Amino acid sequence: SWLGFLLYVLWMTVVVIAWLAASPFTLRRPRVIQRVGALLTGPLQGHLEHIDPHPGEYTEADISPHLWPNGKMPDSEEFSALEADGFKGYRLRVDGRVETPTEFSMDELRSMPSQEQITQHFCIQGWSGVAKWRGVTMRTIMDVVKPEPEAKYVAFYSFGGGGDGGIYYDVHSIEGMRHELTLVAYDMNGAPLSVLHGAPLRLRNEVELGFKMVKWIQAIEFIADFRHLGGGQGGYNEDHEFFGYRMAI
Repeated sequence: SWLGFLLYVLWMTVVVIAWLAASPFTLRRPRVIQRVGALLTGPLQGHLEHIDPHPGEYTEADISPHLWPNGKMPDSEEFSALEADGFKGYRLRVDGRVETPTEFSMDELRSMPSQEQITQHFCIQGWSGVAKWRGVTMRTIMDVVKPEPEAKYVAFYSFGGGGDGGIYYDVHSIEGMRHELTLVAYDMNGAPLSVLHGAPLRLRNEVELGFKMVKWIQAIEFIADFRHLGGGQGGYNEDHEFFGYRMAI
């Protein structure tokens, strides 16, 4: 009816005016808006993440014929030298708030108990793919380094850079690192991980979106807080693109 149409026009006018009034503020103060949004939705989001945090596992028949690569490839002399030597000189440094800081060679990592899983990768850009991963679980690594009680987060540093300069990094909760499917992978689809997909090591945290799974891992640091890292938001994309720190699937 015309009455319905009139009510619609009036309400849409209110919406447009509110949008025009709010947009300048949101553009000037994006972090404020982000914090307000986190305050409003964060507690509920955190609760929902714990209801059923069990990603699906698949069979070899489900493996995607192509898994898109993503991220800025490492271009440092250090990484090029490691790659040329087949990563024989590579050492994974794990330190921070741990009792036993340790450096692992690739041979040492491959000699440790391994885990294989076929899981689905979800990218924030909208695509997904299934692959088979083999590596060392973060549980196993934590058994070696023994995190201190103050360690609440785990930061992963990449040899690769971010789009706006600086190294790429991301932070995860230590709770997520204890998940049964969280591992540092060195094999993909039955073969050593290619540089394109993150060699020598990449993170697989199957309860998070893909951008949080750091490739070309340089070091792992257990920390009590992440506000001192980068822009203090919990990761490179979180610092530069206003992504949320927790991006659970």
